[in-house]
Amino acid sequence: MGDLKVLISEEEVDKRVREIAEEISEEYKNKNLTFICILKGSIFFTVELAKRIPNNINFEFIRVSSYHGENSTGIIEMKVDLQGDIKDHDVIVIEDIVDTGRTLSYLKQYLQSKGPKSLKICALLDKKERRLCEMEADYVGFDIPDKFVVGYGLDVDEKYRNLPYIGYFENV
Repeated sequence: MGDLKVLISEEEVDKRVREIAEEISEEYKNKNLTFICILKGSIFFTVELAKRIPNNINFEFIRVSSYHGENSTGIIEMKVDLQGDIKDHDVIVIEDIVDTGRTLSYLKQYLQSKGPKSLKICALLDKKERRLCEMEADYVGFDIPDKFVVGYGLDVDEKYRNLPYIGYFENV
């Protein structure tokens, strides 16, 4: 695959997660929240973010897929649906990366149909160069160039998720 390089260090990720947590805490002061963690990639980000927010947080999980290896298939497949009801909840969808925007666009529409009081998107990474449909996250950790990234939950064929930083492969 090439040499693994650091794009965003562990310290930079930690600092930005704290900043986003402060933003969310301020905006939702004294409100209950529902975090929808998009599995598997956003699990690390969801946990680290939640640990820094004083609100009561309900957790839901959803799993969709449009990737095989490094390539998007363009077909969005629901693998795990919500278990609980989000009607009248303040919901924040936690995503690892906004790439083409297709998956999040689909999910946002799907989740809106469940009747949340509010629905926002929080993404650790945003790769605007690859956007194929209009989709903007309400909270963004980092804008990144068009590189295939791994670490902090992001993987390639289930490898590299547990890296404490965001890396990329040179020559990919």
